[in-house]
Amino acid sequence: MASVTSLSDSVQQHLASALSATLPEAAGADPLLRRSDRADFQANGILALAKKAKANPRELATQVVSQLVTGEVIEDVEVSGPGFLNITIADKAITRNLAARYADDTGRLGVPFAENTGTTVIDYAQPNVAKEMHVGHLRSAVIGDSVVQLLEFTGENVIRRHHIGDWGTQFGMLIQYLDEHPHELDHKASDDLQASGEEAMSNLDRLYKAARKKFDADEEFKTRARRRVVDLQAGDEHTLAIWQKFVDESKIYFFSVFEKLDMEVRDPDIVGESGYNDMLAETCRLLEESGVAVRSEGALCVFFDDVKGPDGNPVPLIVQKSDGGYGYAATDLSAIRDRVFNLKANSLVYVVDARQSLHFKMVFETARRAGWLNDDVKAFQLAFGTVLGKDGKPFKTREGETVRLVDLLDEAIDRASAVVREKAQDLSEEEIAERGAQVGIGAVKYADLSTSANRDYKFDLDQMVSLNGDTSVYLQYAYARIQSILRKAGEVRPAARPELELHAAERALGLHLDGFAETVNEAATEYAPHKLAAYLYQLASLYTSFYDKCPVLKAETPEQVENRLFLCDVTARTLHRGMALLGIRTPERL
Repeated sequence: MASVTSLSDSVQQHLASALSATLPEAAGADPLLRRSDRADFQANGILALAKKAKANPRELATQVVSQLVTGEVIEDVEVSGPGFLNITIADKAITRNLAARYADDTGRLGVPFAENTGTTVIDYAQPNVAKEMHVGHLRSAVIGDSVVQLLEFTGENVIRRHHIGDWGTQFGMLIQYLDEHPHELDHKASDDLQASGEEAMSNLDRLYKAARKKFDADEEFKTRARRRVVDLQAGDEHTLAIWQKFVDESKIYFFSVFEKLDMEVRDPDIVGESGYNDMLAETCRLLEESGVAVRSEGALCVFFDDVKGPDGNPVPLIVQKSDGGYGYAATDLSAIRDRVFNLKANSLVYVVDARQSLHFKMVFETARRAGWLNDDVKAFQLAFGTVLGKDGKPFKTREGETVRLVDLLDEAIDRASAVVREKAQDLSEEEIAERGAQVGIGAVKYADLSTSANRDYKFDLDQMVSLNGDTSVYLQYAYARIQSILRKAGEVRPAARPELELHAAERALGLHLDGFAETVNEAATEYAPHKLAAYLYQLASLYTSFYDKCPVLKAETPEQVENRLFLCDVTARTLHRGMALLGIRTPERL
């Protein structure tokens, strides 16, 4: 189905015609249309146009109004203040517009699907092999997954990349220990992914502690472990085979955590640091030969005029260390080369902690100097803030340890299950467990996504699973309530009735529903899921107001019942689609 023209776009077109008819030189000028408390929309652009044309703004506004076509879309326009236009939309236009969205059998609600878009590689959800995922891994995964959903929904070709930490000196110690104790990663048979994941992490954790203890106490083992690092980097077959066991074991664990987070992470999308190992030497050669990087005290460095340390001396990006080893910069620059030249990406998005901003600023600038990034190929760090405890300090356990991600998710599910059980009407224990997981994980995701990514946020489970306030539970409850009303309606079906006058609460709900496509596109373009979250919260709030003021099943006439059921169903579909773009489920019953 073709996309549906929004009411704001229709008004914009009417205004543009009236403006150019009144003032030909104003053709193409922006009327600065926005939603308003004083009317449905307000246009403020006439003031700037009048100043440019040396005209009286109020007189110019009056002339524009005389040229405006009213009737089908615009019901009334009045000039306000020094030359603002207050615009009221016809009730029938609101209903017809929603009916067109409702008729979209693709489930897109009339949101346009962009053509001729580019390719975006999005780098997110980057855990480390042989290490447990903690609360710090939450934001990259949740924000990245939502941005992927938004970009794909609006028509972008998206390539997902999970740049896992699977290379480095600690693997020498781990590989050597496993070679000497080959059964440490053996599995008990289990078909349950969660159980398998927990066992995998338990094995890895136990092995890591044992290897570390031996490494610290046994000098001969330490020597053997360091030799293993050299073997790994040289591509020794036996060493690589043992390394692969660590990667495979870690993936079992990663997949179990991502499944709990209700996220799809596919194996081909996992390309860790090791995936760029064969490119590192060539990356260094290209940078050195082009003069972008220079040798300094034996190391290959890139210098920047605006990056200085506390002593005032330049702080370089070290691409290759003086001992010949490669740092993170070499891997990240090689990844850019791969993503630009092999994957043909136009945009590279990195969902990475804000504390790594300086590193990525230097990496991106180096890639620009090398010609790998330019006006047509851009890189962007979607930097995110820190997860804080209720006390406003970085989230830790009482013992001062980093919080395990699995523990945090399990607690959210337990809290949510208690809320569902309290509200549950004729739900089985199995259904309560399923809803509890959907509500608990939704609560965690929404708390993250409703905050602008670059801000820190407090992790407060009591608030997250509350039925009141800006929470996913409030939105899920609004959706479930609508489904309950639709079930109670029985044989009466939702139907748009454009001939009916609308109550103020119906108008407010309808006009907000009309803004869904615009919000989705803005959230996708700006990599800003929090804008969609804010829209959905306001939608649920407006629906609550409508529900309080406008009886649905007990409306005055059969036509009004059908029209209000229609408004309910459009709201439900919009909540369902919007929440899905945030990676959150909307249960039919709560």
